[in-house]
Order: sequence, then structure tokens, then C-alpha cells
Amino acid sequence: MLRKLLKHEFRATARIMVPVYLVLLVTALGANFSTRGILKTPYAVLNILGSLLVMAFVVAIMAVCVVSFLLMIQRFYKNLLRDEGYLMLTLPASVHQQVWSKLIVSSVWFIITGVVVMLSFVMMALDVSFLEGMVQVLQQLFQDITAYYAINGTVFLLELLVLAFAGSIAFCLQFYAALAIGHSFSNHKFAWSVAFFFILQFASQLVGSLLLLSLNTSLINSLLGSLDFRVSGMTAIHIGMGILIAVCVVYSAVFYVITTYFLKKHLNLE
Repeated sequence: MLRKLLKHEFRATARIMVPVYLVLLVTALGANFSTRGILKTPYAVLNILGSLLVMAFVVAIMAVCVVSFLLMIQRFYKNLLRDEGYLMLTLPASVHQQVWSKLIVSSVWFIITGVVVMLSFVMMALDVSFLEGMVQVLQQLFQDITAYYAINGTVFLLELLVLAFAGSIAFCLQFYAALAIGHSFSNHKFAWSVAFFFILQFASQLVGSLLLLSLNTSLINSLLGSLDFRVSGMTAIHIGMGILIAVCVVYSAVFYVITTYFLKKHLNLE
């Protein structure tokens, strides 16, 4: 059932995200054309047109990020917390499957959005010399990784992908948890959701600060000082990535439990 939910979610969201991506890439080409030619002409009208194309590119970048964010909230809110929730929650799918379908689809779009934004910057700055230099850099980087860091480079890319996915999951769940709590009330549901978002953020920041302070105790410092802990630069990077992934997983787990608990036990669709 999860596969069917994912298929439905991707179809529904692709109708919005794909056109937005295309608009961003087109404005990137327009901005490239304006910076390479239009802005260098002595004609005021063409200079204004070139400036507008560059502004359109900047606006398109912000629009892509905002749309992907709002779509993440809108799909969860509309499908599970509004009238459509009566139908969705009667499907032969558990609450966990419903939530995971939203999380996976939103995270995939977040990652694609990041890739498309970077691609748009490349397209905007692209010229022959830039392309030649980028190809040379990529060739050298590939040779270095293949020659010396074949395994470490592959592992690092996998870690980066896992971190991006885990971070996206954590980002979504902090909003889902607040919405689920807020919609357990009978009145002013959205206002309660906003309030609980800030309450949850304050609580998570407080717990995180306390944990950081606890790591600075003399006992832990003496324990770390007594260990012969020497690692190479690449090993330190892997350890750091592992810690970041673990933090995202713990952060996500807490908000996931809150989200599913309130959807199961206290959801008020009236």
C-alpha cells in the first residue's frame, strides 16, 4: 500500500514541481543571456530588460524553495487534517504508511530542488571558458578520488545523500508534529499548530543546549583526555557525518512519535 501512496503523491506533486523547475531553468538561461549580451549594450531598454531577467532568475529561485516548502505542508494538511482525512484514514493503509508517503515524497523533492537550484546557477554562469574549466576540475577530481580515495569518496557521497534525506525528514516532521498537535483541538486549530511549533522548537533547542553543556563536564573531558584518540582527516569527516546523521535520526524519531500518536489518538477532523 505504501507503494501506491507514493505513486499517488509523486503524481500529485509532480504536476506542480516540474513546471516550477522548468521556469527556473528558463529564467537561468535568460539571466545568462542578459549578463553575456543584453547588459553590455548601450541601449537603455535592453539594459532594463536584462536587469528584469536577472531579477526574474532570483525570484524563481526563491519561488522554487517556497513552493517545495509550502507543498510539503499543504499535502499533509489537506490529505490528513482536513475533510479529505476522512477518506484517507479509511484506506487500507496505516497511519505510519500515510506519514511515510508524505515524508519520502517531500524529502525527494527537497533534494531535487537543491540539485535544480545548483544546476540553475551553473546555467546562469555558463560560458565556454567556464565549461572548459569545470570539465578540467571534474576530471582532476575524478582522477584523485579514483587514485587515492575511491572507497572514502564513495562512502562520503553516500553519507552526504543519507544526511540530506535524514535532514529533510527531520525538517518535515517538526511541522507535521506541530500540525498534528494543533489539530487535536476543536477550535483555532491552525493557531494552536503555530503555537506548538514554537513550543517544540524551544524544547528541542533547550534539550540540545543542555546536552552540549553536559559534554563539557570535567568527567567527560578527563575521559577523552585519557584516550589515545588519533584519527586521520578522512576518518574525522566520516565520524562527523555519522554524528550528524545520528542527531537527525534521533530528532526525527521524537517528532515522528509525536506525529503518529496524535494522528492515531487525538485527531479532531470536525
